[in-house]
Amino acid sequence: MPRFSAKWMVAVVLILLVSGAFFFCEYVIYYPTILKCAWPKINHARGGEGIDGRPMDSTVRAMVLSDTHLLGAVGGHWFDKLRREWQMERAFQTALWLLKPEIVFILGDIFDEGKWSSQKHWEDDVRRFHRMFRHSTDTELVVLVGNHDIGFHYEMDWFKLQRFEKVFNASSTRIVTKKGVNFLLVNSVALHGDGCPICQSVEKELIKLSRDLNCSLQNSQSGGGVTDSCEGAQLYPPTPPIMLQHYPLYRVSDASCTGLDAAPPEERHLLFREKYDVLSKEASQRLLQWFKPRLILSGHTHSGCEVLHDNKYPEISVPSFSWRNRNNPSFILASVSPGSYALSKCFLPEESTVISVYCSAGACMLLLFLAHCLWMKGLLQCLSLCLLGKHKSL
Repeated sequence: MPRFSAKWMVAVVLILLVSGAFFFCEYVIYYPTILKCAWPKINHARGGEGIDGRPMDSTVRAMVLSDTHLLGAVGGHWFDKLRREWQMERAFQTALWLLKPEIVFILGDIFDEGKWSSQKHWEDDVRRFHRMFRHSTDTELVVLVGNHDIGFHYEMDWFKLQRFEKVFNASSTRIVTKKGVNFLLVNSVALHGDGCPICQSVEKELIKLSRDLNCSLQNSQSGGGVTDSCEGAQLYPPTPPIMLQHYPLYRVSDASCTGLDAAPPEERHLLFREKYDVLSKEASQRLLQWFKPRLILSGHTHSGCEVLHDNKYPEISVPSFSWRNRNNPSFILASVSPGSYALSKCFLPEESTVISVYCSAGACMLLLFLAHCLWMKGLLQCLSLCLLGKHKSL
């Protein structure tokens, strides 16, 4: 009877230890981590009221993440796919439930193999994306295109681009307006400047959007009168846009980048390649001249960075949202009004922490099992000695 009771006791403890570690690492850990995050408050002194007179309660709560890289059928190991996609799904769903953003932007590289996936594999990737990033009608999800979605410039074609746009039911270059705030979405993969058909189409659309925004500002300043040069222009709220794109604007390297989510020290001084790691100087200057954005948000590098272009255009590089690309993923919380904005960063659980918890639980299980074996061995020896003593006395 003691052996039976001890075995069941050890089994119960082991089950509780395993289930407890699993439940904590796969569900619970996301809640206290994301609960530390909060929506930033816009400073009234910085311009809490828009230039069109909109009050502070018109603030948009936007969640910005990047580089999810859903693994495909070719290069994705099933366990890697399962582990990292579960992490992103739990992180995203927990953030939606706790923070309740009005709009979510994903800055490209949604998929890892969109640039070469077959139609069958593409449809499977899309199905998994919609399951992971499901959301209520209260939240708008806006997706930008990245080089892994349609290929680098030399790989992209109309079929891949239109396939991407069809899935997300929107053009890859456009303006999304919410509560008087203009969010400019740029297909940065097509800004190679070599006159390719897609590049020409995107550049033509950007010039049109630039004209529309400039005419909107002129119309507001002139009291509603439309000049001849603005005839037929689409009018937007008269505020400088927040520009979102996959590639960062041109910078030499990440040498000036700091923070917990910056590139590792040994990588920060590596020179960036134009049109591969960052946009070219020419394309970057054109975007700044056309739109004069009050903020640029970009991805692609998988690391965080803050850059000030021409001493007046701030850019934030948003780190990857996936454990596959970094140990400490994060996303941006942006409170944006027509005249101002405030940003904060929200870190997700570190993969190393989860691994440490599982390793600790495994070590405890091993020690408990060894202790049980030693105790049972001692008990058996004790019983054997007792039985041998009784036999000798007889």
